[in-house]
Amino acid sequence: MEQFEYEITRHPAETFSRVVYFCSEKGDCGIKEVPSHEPQILVDILNERGLEGWELVQLMFGKDGLLACWKRKLSVEEP
Repeated sequence: MEQFEYEITRHPAETFSRVVYFCSEKGDCGIKEVPSHEPQILVDILNERGLEGWELVQLMFGKDGLLACWKRKLSVEEP
């Protein structure tokens, strides 16, 4: 049976100018306001963690930044 370990990482809003997915003060949300270089910051985070064996499970966005939930298969020796 496969076993996994999990990790949650925080990425503050200062990492992104518009936290990748932007909502205005009026509550309008969309991607057209996201600067073109912003998605690359998230791609870099995903690739860095992926090279360490982590798989992204979920991203949660908020006004202060985002939380990323990761999982990675544990190496379990067979009997």
